[in-house]
Amino acid sequence: MQRNGYFRCNADHCCYFKKVKSSFIILLLYVDDMLVAGANLEEINNLKKQLSSEFEMKDLGSAKQILGMRISKDEQGGTLQLSQAEYIRKMLQRFNMSDAKPVRTPLASHFRLSKEQCPETDEEKEFMARVPYASAIGSLMYAMVCTRPDISHAVGVMSRYMSNPGKQHWEAVKWILRYLHGTTEKCLTFRKDELKLEGYVDSDFAREVDHRRSTTGYVFTLGITAISWVSQLQKIVTISTTEAEYVAVTEASKELIWLQGLLAELGFEQEMNVLHSDSQSAIHLAKNSAFHSRTKHIDLRYHFIRSLIEDGVLKLVKIAGSKNPADMLTKPVTTEKLELCAASVGLQG
Repeated sequence: MQRNGYFRCNADHCCYFKKVKSSFIILLLYVDDMLVAGANLEEINNLKKQLSSEFEMKDLGSAKQILGMRISKDEQGGTLQLSQAEYIRKMLQRFNMSDAKPVRTPLASHFRLSKEQCPETDEEKEFMARVPYASAIGSLMYAMVCTRPDISHAVGVMSRYMSNPGKQHWEAVKWILRYLHGTTEKCLTFRKDELKLEGYVDSDFAREVDHRRSTTGYVFTLGITAISWVSQLQKIVTISTTEAEYVAVTEASKELIWLQGLLAELGFEQEMNVLHSDSQSAIHLAKNSAFHSRTKHIDLRYHFIRSLIEDGVLKLVKIAGSKNPADMLTKPVTTEKLELCAASVGLQG
């Protein structure tokens, strides 16, 4: 690639790019699968010829599917959709859930999951030994990572019990599968909008029963569609809602910096991107670098957000909790709120 004038992206070593006139040719590599994108068709064909002379490869033409994701383009409408409908149907069939009754949320509020529900008797252990729990979680995780941010929180919760799942945990996993059965056609829809990067971050407070840790959730959109999302337990036990939100904001800012670097290398320079949080107290804490006795116990690494704000790298802005799409990444939400969050990040269908 370098011999042919391409540069390896510093932010992602599986991405190569070359500037041709006013546009970029981008090659994405995943093991032995390649995806080439660009506005200059002649340069793309030259790249294919060069690669064919170096390696034995097959040209599948215009991209329609890669890594289990279906790519649908509407050039007149100016949209591109990423869908895993076929992958989800195969997954449902594999776990005998194709005929299950659909549900409207990925994790119902009546589930109260903890390690106390792990199997204790020999009968329970023998039953769970026959259940493909880890395999189901792995399959769900691939859908979550690629195109389904709406199941991120539910899959994150269920993955905590991988080492010793119980019957209640398995029922919750089947609930996620039932939700996917009713939302198989949901897909990420990208439009020809201004490629402006924006982030949304949220946190619950001590909802995890076993260790009382909080959950960080954030999602970044380019234009109006999600390109990066996370739902994960925080590494420390926070002692207030403000502290949990503050930790979440700092973790989200790290992802923002990486995305800024990646986009800048590909020719989409970003200037002071906005990170939305629904916690006014966390925003105030991030903007106030003065010493305070109530924050002296917070690990220094979580004050990283303050330097980013001072340097003008990002802007922390208040958003109403009812409009924050990151809410679905931290806790079970109502059907109406889930639909609002999904639509806000370009998840349609």
